[in-house]
Amino acid sequence: MNDELARLQQFLSGRIWPAGKLPFDESVIAKAKERQLIDDVQAIEFLKGKPSCRRCRCASFDTYIRYYCAKCDKICVYCRNCIQMGRLASCDTLVRWIGATATTDVKPKLQWQGQFTAAQARVSQELIDSVRAKRSHLVHAVCGAGKTEILFAAIEIALSMNWRVCVATPRTDVVLELAPRFQQVFPDVTVQALYGGAPLATSYSPFIVATTHQLFRFEDAFDIIFVDEADAFPYTFDVALQQAVVKARKQDGVTMLVTATPSINMQAQFQKTGAYSFIPRRFHGADLPVPRFASLWFYDKQLQMNRLPKKIARWIKNCEDKGQPYLLFFPTIALMKQAAHLFSVPAVYAEDAERKEKVLALRNGEVAGLLTTTILERGITIPRVQVAVIGAESAIFTASALIQISGRVGRAQHEPTGDIVFFHHGVTREMDAAKREILRLNAEVN
Repeated sequence: MNDELARLQQFLSGRIWPAGKLPFDESVIAKAKERQLIDDVQAIEFLKGKPSCRRCRCASFDTYIRYYCAKCDKICVYCRNCIQMGRLASCDTLVRWIGATATTDVKPKLQWQGQFTAAQARVSQELIDSVRAKRSHLVHAVCGAGKTEILFAAIEIALSMNWRVCVATPRTDVVLELAPRFQQVFPDVTVQALYGGAPLATSYSPFIVATTHQLFRFEDAFDIIFVDEADAFPYTFDVALQQAVVKARKQDGVTMLVTATPSINMQAQFQKTGAYSFIPRRFHGADLPVPRFASLWFYDKQLQMNRLPKKIARWIKNCEDKGQPYLLFFPTIALMKQAAHLFSVPAVYAEDAERKEKVLALRNGEVAGLLTTTILERGITIPRVQVAVIGAESAIFTASALIQISGRVGRAQHEPTGDIVFFHHGVTREMDAAKREILRLNAEVN
């Protein structure tokens, strides 16, 4: 196989990609077809008369739209569910590699000098046992328990067996935080980070960190997929994303779920198989910060009238006087944008093109704080950060989300405490449930 075909093999192995959009010369693609190394499949299949997108496998009939297609001069059907990755219509084809898949001879050498607590060591070994048994597993560990570090040894075992590994998470911010950490501890392995807007790498990587949306682009690719923050929106509410994990995993592959807030059904499912691990304490042994409730009547009307509520102003001033970074969570993008001019710090949200740079500025101490939506509820660690939720009574702030938001506070060993305040216009069951669960976990014994 010549060099160009080898590069195509490295890129396409495990991927399913729109024909005509491959980052390779047409002559290379033609040669691969001639040698029967690649195969074309219909982008939209019809199963028992119903359309099914081969990329995202969305099962909702309402997702598929009929339209006149100028390309083929016929009535076509396209899929709205994965349209952000480029429109796929029933006259389009996807390309997959059907020759020998790419491999790598690089052997992983884990370079991590940290020390486990007894609980971390126990769960790490339980996870290794499940990897060796090729058995799916749930790791249930509180925010700040050191979940990422617990994965290191299991990933090393998987890579050493020439398995292809994926760590998938619903949030881009988590990918941006995790990928450099994994690259640091596995310096001999190329770790690729895949998310919307990421540079397209054509080389093969045995270890990919990706948003769950990016798994739409894979099929029968990974021996093991670690789904980090497996209960996070939109993953738990989007069956297509859950199906994407199954589609991207090899038929005999396994899925490891990692989260601080699993559902009762998720826990019960894995407890039955014995593949369930639980860590109720943070790695530094200190309690989880308990949220305090502070009434903030008609906060939305005050913000809409260009008035910053005094309680918020005092809370910010206290943080800034102490030199403590802070996060202010808003219930909606609209309210945050409307009120942004009242604050002296940047605002971030899912579609913010400068989101990565703004989070980095907070991490580097270049800004005092950030206004944010729930996109930063998980996976971000800022030493000494203080957190406030504005409008904690809003439906977007479920108990799970509030627990995760609270978990941003007190993560550093040298400063395991901090302030987490729920500013509200009336206490909700979700707020009470979050506080009760945090108190319950603090009462647990490893």
